[in-house]
Amino acid sequence: MPGHPARSVLFYMSILALLSSAGAASLSYLPTANPFLDPKDDPYNPLRYITSNTLTAIAFAVVMVIALVHTFSTFRYGAKWMLAMVIGEYTYMAGFGCRFGLHYNPDSEAVYIAEYLFIVLSPCAFIAANYVLLGRLSRHISCTDHVLLPSQRLTFVFVSSDIITFLIQAIGGGMSVSRSVGQELVGSHIFLAGLVLQLASFLTFSCIYARFLYRIYTLVPNVWERDKEQRWYFDWRALAGALAVSCIGILIRSCYRVAELSQGYLGYLITTEAFFYVLDTLPLVVAVSVYAPFWPGRFIKNEVFDVEPKVSDLGPLESTMRHST
Repeated sequence: MPGHPARSVLFYMSILALLSSAGAASLSYLPTANPFLDPKDDPYNPLRYITSNTLTAIAFAVVMVIALVHTFSTFRYGAKWMLAMVIGEYTYMAGFGCRFGLHYNPDSEAVYIAEYLFIVLSPCAFIAANYVLLGRLSRHISCTDHVLLPSQRLTFVFVSSDIITFLIQAIGGGMSVSRSVGQELVGSHIFLAGLVLQLASFLTFSCIYARFLYRIYTLVPNVWERDKEQRWYFDWRALAGALAVSCIGILIRSCYRVAELSQGYLGYLITTEAFFYVLDTLPLVVAVSVYAPFWPGRFIKNEVFDVEPKVSDLGPLESTMRHST
């Protein structure tokens, strides 16, 4: 399963749906008379604020457009191995759809569970797609020897870590919505551990990617400049830049989530809607929307990854002849 990110995301979402339905079925409470009167002090309002329909509509529309563009790009240009990101965008969009429900029924824990799990866990799919992309990109330019790990092993290791951290977060998230104070506390700690491990894993990946680009730039300039005469959508460096931007967006969001949950479910960050959109939604939108113009399928086409010699092992003349054919 780690070698197939799209299947991994389907696995993620099936777990997420089960947790949502199970958690919702187990909760019962007496709502306040008027949940809109004082949401900040409403013990039944998990967000401690009334969601803004305007901001929700904007986020929902933007994510929907990105998902549709990426769906079209998948069929038009290929790169079905990026389906993990596409599926994750649709589930992420479903999370924003749930926020409309929270606006009208802010005390609904069933809606909150679905919203929270879809919003927080869907980015695991974005991360998995980036893990796969580095392996594909390194093979596309025949520079796998400049990645710290063999490309296939790199993909396996990091996608596996993504699945593990997803499961930790899913379990913690399911427990944290419990009415039992003790179970809620344990769940929040488990969830925070999953977020910290995910951040550590993705930060390690980002460092490996930065090292990969640095080594190509300094050690194999013929590869670095091989597409400089091509149009931008044929220059592998454009795709490399898109991946770098995506990594930065995901790192910003991951740091925010760790800081947010470290304050607890009643902390200032988690109970302020502006932080959610500025430090969570916006970085993730940037992380996935960057692939709209730089869809990997436009750069990486019909690859055959056999025992082909690496470009970095060829001389400048051989390299030029090879890429001119």
